[in-house]
Amino acid sequence: MIVQIMSEDLRKKAAEMLLKGATLLAEPCPYCKGVRVMKDGNALCISCGKEPDQTKSIPESKPDQKPNSIVDSMNKKLEELTKELESEKDHEKQQAILKSINALLETVQKLQK
Repeated sequence: MIVQIMSEDLRKKAAEMLLKGATLLAEPCPYCKGVRVMKDGNALCISCGKEPDQTKSIPESKPDQKPNSIVDSMNKKLEELTKELESEKDHEKQQAILKSINALLETVQKLQK
């Protein structure tokens, strides 16, 4: 239950960051391979909430992880939606784009488990 609340809070924070001009990063989180959002030089992982520490080495990928091509393609779609959100002026269309982003984030998170 606590993990679900944390995850929901992270998604909300990420959506707020995106509305304020943050961008989705193509590189996954080095800790959990989750989707990251960057604003003002700070990257936030939507899955684990960690920010990468430059002094630590990046952990090996898990052998049971889903194929990267699916996650990569979803990450590209997230980037496209983020760009579309930045230029959209209509509030209702912004909300629809954010719902799509949230659905994609949830799917990526499930694929990476």
